[in-house]
Amino acid sequence: MAEVQIHPSAIVEPGAELGQGVRIGPFCHVGPQVRLEDGAVLKSHVVVTGDTHIGPDTVIFPFACIGELPQDLKFRGERTMLRIGARNRIREYVTMHPGTEGGGGLTSVGDDGLFMASCHVAHDCRIGNRVILVNSVAVAGHCVLEDGVIVGGLSGVHQFVRIGRGAMIGAVTMVTADVLPHALVQGPRGHLDGLNLVGLKRAGATRADITALRDLLAALAGGSLRETARKRAEREVSVLEREVLDFILAPTERSFLTPQG
Repeated sequence: MAEVQIHPSAIVEPGAELGQGVRIGPFCHVGPQVRLEDGAVLKSHVVVTGDTHIGPDTVIFPFACIGELPQDLKFRGERTMLRIGARNRIREYVTMHPGTEGGGGLTSVGDDGLFMASCHVAHDCRIGNRVILVNSVAVAGHCVLEDGVIVGGLSGVHQFVRIGRGAMIGAVTMVTADVLPHALVQGPRGHLDGLNLVGLKRAGATRADITALRDLLAALAGGSLRETARKRAEREVSVLEREVLDFILAPTERSFLTPQG
């Protein structure tokens, strides 16, 4: 059994649960409702508070603040949760907030993510596995980022936006509408600029898969996106095409970044 290590200058409040091999560095503060799973590491000057669970082998770097009250004027102190998965790297000055009653009460972060310095994950977000937020990305409340999403530095994601699996957002981009799976978005006011070809190839997509997705984007350009998707969904399509169509037809609070005709 690996021994828990707590620096003498750290404060771990009564009630906090610490798994095997947890390491808590100098000047950290761990609140009474926090659970740190096996092998979790707080390097130094880290605050973890609220009803927050940190998954195994996740490492949090100096001056991150995890689980503090959400930045939502509707929040009235109700008990809500933040759940962070395994093997994440949460870098300096990152902030992640729990949910709110109006958003379901839970903010969740998956496994194997990289959250670079000064990123923010707001209340009621659902962040998938292997997500990368580059430096100073701000994700507003109620957003959904599916598995494998990459958001470039200094970008912002508007509240209630969904970003589909494997999509890539370029640096210094404001995303105000839903992003289709495997799409590439860039520009100061984000616009859809084709497919994330690098990500698709890394994920093992075939030439036929990529050609089919290109054809689908062309078919979606112009006209009613949802109506076109409904008609297209009645056909026999590839697995990746089906993923995009299901994403379009799912309930959403936002419009879509659409292909340009």
